[in-house]
Amino acid sequence: MRSNSSRQTHGPVRRRVATGATAALLGLTVAFAGGQTTPAGAAESTTVSGIVLGVGADETQRTVSWYSAAGTAQKVQLAPTAQLTGGAFPADSATFDALGAKNIATSGGYNHRATLTGLKENTAYSYRVGTEGNWSPAYSFATQDFEGEYDFLFLGDPQIGSSGDLAQDQAGWQDTLDVATKANPKAEILVSGGDQVESANNESQWNSFLAPDQLRQYPWAATIGNHDVGGKAYEQHFSTPNTDRSGGLYANGDPASNTSGGNYWYIYKDVLFIDLNSNSYATSQGGGGDEAHTEYVTDVINQHGSEAKWKVLVYHHSIYSPASHAKDKDNKARRVDFPTTFSELGVDLVLQGHDHSYSRSYLIKNGEKADPQEQPGAADVYPGPGGVLYVTANSASGSKYYDVTAPDSSGTSGAGNGADPLNPDRYWYNSVQNQEHVRTYVKVQVRDEKLVVENIRSGNCDAPNSQVSQGDWCKNTTAAQPVGSVVDKVSVHPYNGDGQSLQVNVPKAAPGEFGWTIDGYNGLVDLGTAKEENGDHFTASGKINPILVSDTRRSLSPWAVSADVSAFKDADKTFAGSYLGWTPYVLDQGAGAKAGAQVPSGYDGKGEGLAVSRGLGSAPQGHARGTAKLGADLDLKIPDSVQKGGYRATLTITALSS
Repeated sequence: MRSNSSRQTHGPVRRRVATGATAALLGLTVAFAGGQTTPAGAAESTTVSGIVLGVGADETQRTVSWYSAAGTAQKVQLAPTAQLTGGAFPADSATFDALGAKNIATSGGYNHRATLTGLKENTAYSYRVGTEGNWSPAYSFATQDFEGEYDFLFLGDPQIGSSGDLAQDQAGWQDTLDVATKANPKAEILVSGGDQVESANNESQWNSFLAPDQLRQYPWAATIGNHDVGGKAYEQHFSTPNTDRSGGLYANGDPASNTSGGNYWYIYKDVLFIDLNSNSYATSQGGGGDEAHTEYVTDVINQHGSEAKWKVLVYHHSIYSPASHAKDKDNKARRVDFPTTFSELGVDLVLQGHDHSYSRSYLIKNGEKADPQEQPGAADVYPGPGGVLYVTANSASGSKYYDVTAPDSSGTSGAGNGADPLNPDRYWYNSVQNQEHVRTYVKVQVRDEKLVVENIRSGNCDAPNSQVSQGDWCKNTTAAQPVGSVVDKVSVHPYNGDGQSLQVNVPKAAPGEFGWTIDGYNGLVDLGTAKEENGDHFTASGKINPILVSDTRRSLSPWAVSADVSAFKDADKTFAGSYLGWTPYVLDQGAGAKAGAQVPSGYDGKGEGLAVSRGLGSAPQGHARGTAKLGADLDLKIPDSVQKGGYRATLTITALSS
């Protein structure tokens, strides 16, 4: 029997062996084996409770946390579900020893946690916790492909118990998870917006929150809310990876006090997640305040940002939201303290809770609207350098909603809550806001070339909907806005100038001069999924975004456009740019344009490919004035020794003219 310690992993394991295909600039299709509960291998235990599956440091790990009535040594038993016979675990099942401690008096019993390591991709696992002869029921989860695209779900403020009707709060929470996971069975993570319960140390509320089996089947990425922070139950119930429990990351500066705190981070496939304890925001409380958080985010991104393609922050207190908390003094302080750092670090998405209403911001750069012309409710946004999208989730349980509030005259940047010039009924920073008094959840699709963010209804005006059941208003129309319908949807397209995407640097041509631009939007050049050839290499092909050359000079001087490509990278994996070749051509004649020479891939020792500068097009002295459009077919050949992954490179365009 294998025994593994549950000590903290210091960083994600990002390497893997190629298994038959190499993806070029596009993530591989993921597969999911389901997350259904498996039969228990022993009678249900009455001494083990509160089991919850958590995220690990990367996709090869999970954590498991639970309570027990006795302080005996505990462990997790794990086996591929296919190896169970009649629900019984095989004798050689892996076991992982748990760490634990005695709970605070109001919780009673003991807490335990273990980290499951060495998971294999595309595998259904069963696990149980406890001790020999006294196991919990068995539960299951499934891993998917460890590379490529995936979806995760963001759930705002269940705050179980806040309505005063614990049973209906639990029922609404259960129904949201039922609706969300049934509609998205391949979702890989459930991400918390904070405020799991109303009262930090009320174990009846925690039991109701933890009742849904989805919290044992899908990893829960916990977040500390203001209703969770005032006790130790949050830390007793959840285990989080790479956790920093320094005093500066606690509101009162004291990790030993009867409060919860700390920040943590993890990488799941192509996303670096950073989770902050936003309850600590002012040094006057005793902690390190917002400065401690910005230093933490800076350090994590500097050390690990290159290991992922997307950077997502999660914390509870929304700094851009539509309801009453939008004007709170502490949120205004965070609105000044956070945005510039997030913009400078290239954060893509910030997920928030606290205001019990839905909103998504305009793209915010350095505390201001990045593009004053961005229209409300745009379906596609292009952040450019420094643009960040902020999303606030509505209640996932229906226990409490906050109504949208009106803007004031306090300004349209920084801490202000002034009106949006494009929509005076809303705050300057909100592109979309919604409150129907129905439960919702947020689905995020992680794609190689974009993030797709959707707010989706998980309920309507009917029960379970605690606040409405107690007589509050509800404006949802079941026929027009049924369960599962989309409230809002936006695609966030990456800024392709950070060296991670195949892109070009575009100068601005002055009138009457020589210049060039990209014909259309400079999107990701997608080479698709490479195909195996002859059992020894892979091939992929595509086309560059066409280059539009304009020469209106009277001198009729010669010009030339060339390009070279960087190495292809996926986190710490790489292969040479020399394996990329091309065949240039002239799409639209003009300006004397002639296509450059064909350059073969450097595979098979044929040279340096596009790793060195190669001509795309040129024109001689005395050519006619006008415009031309240049294109090129790309030819990529990759040795089969290259590891599986989603690789990106930078194509740098250079124009020369006398």
